[in-house]
Parts: sequence; structure tokens; C-alpha cells
Amino acid sequence: MNTGPFAHLGDALPIGRDATSVRKRVKAMEHMLERVWTIPGINRPVGADVLFGLLPVGGSFIGAAFGAYMVWEARNLGMSRFQISRMLGNVGLDWALGLIPFVGIVPDFFFRSNTRNLRIILKHLDRHHPGTVTLEG
Repeated sequence: MNTGPFAHLGDALPIGRDATSVRKRVKAMEHMLERVWTIPGINRPVGADVLFGLLPVGGSFIGAAFGAYMVWEARNLGMSRFQISRMLGNVGLDWALGLIPFVGIVPDFFFRSNTRNLRIILKHLDRHHPGTVTLEG
């Protein structure tokens, strides 16, 4: 029985190309990258993106690859070039700041490009695919 922080991510992640499947995948990806654990004392959520930032140079590339996956999903949804450009800008800024030695982890902790990109995707889905909206309680 797997009870680790990533245990629920593999459960029922759809592989389809429909908007509902994409919504579930990008939400799971953002959760994994930005909000898997909570730092005790300050109650600040962190995810794998901050851990990637601990790896010199290569960690920034790994984080950018995961961010680029979310942009690819957005492109498959037919999002506008402006939205895709904004998302690529978020990923690029996070990548560039992550290349700075010792300081590169700070933008991962505060900027959260994947959360920003998730908001852009969800706004598009809510407007163009309202049937994908789910109530979370």
C-alpha cells in the first residue's frame, strides 16, 4: 500500500485528449510541482519544483520541462497564441531565475509559474468548456 505524498497522483489520471482529462492532468501536475508538502511553522506549500531548484543548473531545466508539458497541454486545447505566450513567459522567467546559483530557489518558492499557468488554463476551460468544471469541497 503506497501512502506517500504522490500516492494519489497516479489514481485515475485520464489519458484522453478531451478537456475534462486535460483539466485533471494539469491540476495534478501543478499540485505535484507546487503544493505536495507544507513547510511546518510557516504553513507554506512547496512541491517538486523547489526540490528541482536544489540541483545546480540541471534542476532548472527539469522544472522548465515539466512547465513546458503544461504549455503543450494548453496548446492542444486550442488556447490563443497570447495565452500560450504568457505561459511560455512564466516558464522562461522561472527557468532563467533558477539558473542563478544559490538564489535560484527563491523564485521557485515565491513566483510559482506552474500555478500561474494553471490559472490561465482553468480560465480558458471555464470559458470554453464549462462542462469540465467540478465542485471541490
